[in-house]
Amino acid sequence: MDARRSLLPIYRTADLRAVEAAAAGVPLMERAGLAAADVATAMAGERGGAVLVLAGPGNNGGDAFVVARWLRARFHDVAVVFRADPARLPPDAKAAFRAFADAGGTTVRDVPVAWSGALIVDGLFGIGLARPLAADYATLVEHANALRAPILALDLPSGLDADTGAAPGPCIRATATATFIALKPGLVTGDGVDRCGGISVHDLGLDVEASAPARGHRLDWERLAGSLPRVLARFERNVHKGSFGTLGIVGGAEGMVGAPLLAGRGALKQGAGKVLIGFAADAPPAVDWGAPELMLRPARAVLAAPVDALVVGPGLGAEAGAADLVARALAVAVPIVLDADALNLIAAHSPLRAALRARTAPTVLTPHPAEAARLLGSDTASVQRDRLAAAQALADELGAHVVVKGAGSVLAHPDGSWDVNASGSAALATGGSGDVLAGFIGAYLAQGLDARTALRYGVCVHGAAADALVARGTGPLGVTASELPDAARALVNAAGRQPQPHSIARSRPPIS
Repeated sequence: MDARRSLLPIYRTADLRAVEAAAAGVPLMERAGLAAADVATAMAGERGGAVLVLAGPGNNGGDAFVVARWLRARFHDVAVVFRADPARLPPDAKAAFRAFADAGGTTVRDVPVAWSGALIVDGLFGIGLARPLAADYATLVEHANALRAPILALDLPSGLDADTGAAPGPCIRATATATFIALKPGLVTGDGVDRCGGISVHDLGLDVEASAPARGHRLDWERLAGSLPRVLARFERNVHKGSFGTLGIVGGAEGMVGAPLLAGRGALKQGAGKVLIGFAADAPPAVDWGAPELMLRPARAVLAAPVDALVVGPGLGAEAGAADLVARALAVAVPIVLDADALNLIAAHSPLRAALRARTAPTVLTPHPAEAARLLGSDTASVQRDRLAAAQALADELGAHVVVKGAGSVLAHPDGSWDVNASGSAALATGGSGDVLAGFIGAYLAQGLDARTALRYGVCVHGAAADALVARGTGPLGVTASELPDAARALVNAAGRQPQPHSIARSRPPIS
């Protein structure tokens, strides 16, 4: 199965506006309101219960009025807070308000004193908001969050930027989000991952990808596992270690030799046939007793060795000679993963940047936000305000496949397509986890996967390994990077497991 066909599409606001325009005449607001009302009913209980609905001045408010109308029809005690002028609502929202009023619904300007109920429905602002909330709505959002009732957000939590996942001011902290037509980037990266709660996608009867093929997709391990590349499943038996490639890893300056060792252990556990580690330190270790299969050498010896892929940067440092090692690595015509100090050196040395842009072999960059900022000549806060734009800018300029790591890691590819990873948690916020990720991606490249696939699987299984550790009680507190390779190996082997081939049976004569 093609992984792209199984992954959930993600659309930016401009693309969704085009989809909505193409669906002119389709009662999208009524469909959205009914779909959300069903979610609200499940959350509030079938047998009534008080519900507070916050309706905004735009189409998100119109969705809220449809929800309120349905909940009243289902015998819920519904209070609707609405501070706008009904006459200034957009046409569809105005019709939804009138239908609500015609059914006997009324509105109030403020949350009823001492309100207590089963559910709050947030329909203040949807995908059109790209600025901090005005003061009166910011106060209303803070009040709603303080009520401690479950909150259902319509389309996305008010105060969250749909395209970036940034929440520059007060923002609804939802228990659940019913999003319409398709996923938005802001739901799955940045602040969005902590504001949305459980997300349900309601397509409103539209075949979105048929009219507007998605450029972005969400990476879910359960979906990627169903299309595991054949080499990772180890279907063939007539193979040897050379069948699965040789990976070279360069890094490990004085005091940081553990970083390339973590990358190497990750690569071994993701199937690389051989792993060579080249140390920048003058006195590299002779053996890694935790993984004696790793072959430890000076950095220049690894760069001169025949390898199928390289990982450069873990623990490399910025001492004399480090930039020369990166330059030598960029000149090797094999797929390469550039991580950590290699990225910082490229940001600081224009000849290295030029050499990177000139590469024709596949290149993968794995910056965290601060490293991405250095490469962009920006700052970390700017990167975090629009993680997708930062990743795409790097992919476009450097001709590389890029992941800007963090909550909802963002992947961007040279052809303009992009992904957001859904796996992982705070368990990954520990030293060395990025080194392990680089090792995973390098192992996949060494085994012949293309750079897009290697990056997708590396990032997703890395997060899924942390999730698996948390699920069995090893975290999120205290998960260490060295625990990730074993957990990831178990996930990939489980995904690739298949019935054993039939053995050859000896024919026997029939019993007379």
